[in-house]
Amino acid sequence: MADIKEKVIPVIEKIRPMLQADGGDIELIDVGDDGVVKVKLVGACAGCAMSQYTLKLGVERLLKHEIPEVTTVESV
Repeated sequence: MADIKEKVIPVIEKIRPMLQADGGDIELIDVGDDGVVKVKLVGACAGCAMSQYTLKLGVERLLKHEIPEVTTVESV
């Protein structure tokens, strides 16, 4: 898990400025041994109707592209 998490953190840091530009942010909650990344969308992203699209088409797609061990991204 630690190895995957170490890879996930810099990718989350690349995504963060895009979310902050729209008044939101993202927090990394956990990375499981099974490749499940748990994040929390906060700020404007928390109540946005498009947050699931942001999560799946933005965050998950980029994480899976850069880190093959990532299987899915879940919002908590």
